Amino acid sequence: MRFIFKTDYNQDIKLAKHGGHVFWYSLLGVFLLLAPWLIAEYWLAQLTFVLIYSIVGLGLMLLAGFTGLFSLGHAAFLGVGAYTQAVMVNAGVPFPIALACAGLLAASVGVIVGLPALRVKGIYLGMATLAFGFIVEEAMARWESVTGGNAGLMVGYPSLFGWELDSSAEFYFLCLVVAVASTLFIINLLRSPTGRAFVAIRDSEISAQSMGIHLARYKTLSFAISAALAGVGGALYAHKIMFLSPEQFNLLQSIDLLLMIVIGGLGSIHGAFLGAIFIIVMPQLISISKDFLPAAIGEATGLKAVIYGLVLIAIVLFEPMGLYGRWLKIRAWFQLFPFYRKGMFKRQKSFQKSDRLK
Repeated sequence: MRFIFKTDYNQDIKLAKHGGHVFWYSLLGVFLLLAPWLIAEYWLAQLTFVLIYSIVGLGLMLLAGFTGLFSLGHAAFLGVGAYTQAVMVNAGVPFPIALACAGLLAASVGVIVGLPALRVKGIYLGMATLAFGFIVEEAMARWESVTGGNAGLMVGYPSLFGWELDSSAEFYFLCLVVAVASTLFIINLLRSPTGRAFVAIRDSEISAQSMGIHLARYKTLSFAISAALAGVGGALYAHKIMFLSPEQFNLLQSIDLLLMIVIGGLGSIHGAFLGAIFIIVMPQLISISKDFLPAAIGEATGLKAVIYGLVLIAIVLFEPMGLYGRWLKIRAWFQLFPFYRKGMFKRQKSFQKSDRLK
């Protein structure tokens, strides 16, 4: 079974590389469609959060993993989308229009934030996006007439063409449709000349510019698309938690989002989903493990931060490609078994090029 579509150059582009992909992705699709009837409502809510964070992660993966531009204030785009959705829905605007406006407004803000990326990079770009995150958080807290300030803002159930999605299963399917559409959009974008330009900028800005790639245009576009997806994710996030406050979109949230794509695997679509699963599942595992740990450790404050830090250090030292990179090695091990060689998957030493040579 082959999934293909025709291009203007009469070339076939396979959406599935081989039959194994068709089988496993079909099996995953069946599970996701039947999830409301297969798992408890609590875990369905967690799966919904995984889908929402995956949408945001896809945007951040495009920015950091494929364009090489790191953002330490991405929670601000999440907040812009969430508050835009809440204000418009509470004002009676239909859900689809409010969702589109949340993505467009976040994209517009992303263009403004992307302007510093035209002249700075590395840690200086991180500082610029960090400052932007603080500005947006403060604006959410001070603009009480719109956001409700620190008192918060209530959000109702989404209504789609007169049908109120007030059950967990209905809202889950809404998030599933948006997540699938976002994934297909990113996959096809990366196949296009625009996506290849993003990757060229990540690998070497000088080489990309020498090939005629307009750095300012593509960097700004990457920020806009990334922010738009974060805004869409924020809109769904607002309906899921049904209450917004500025503290939900602070620096810690931005670090969690960045941690999500680093642990999932930079430069891979699968990494966004694996990272989202990690971010949602790990706190549950920590809560469960507290019952089996000594009281001095289980009741200590900051246990979650310590575990996250240890996991991040382990990823950086032993598996820079993240969870998806580890999965690729496990899959290769089974494909080569029993003809693998000892040390075949040992990490090779690499040396970072200086900024002057990039």
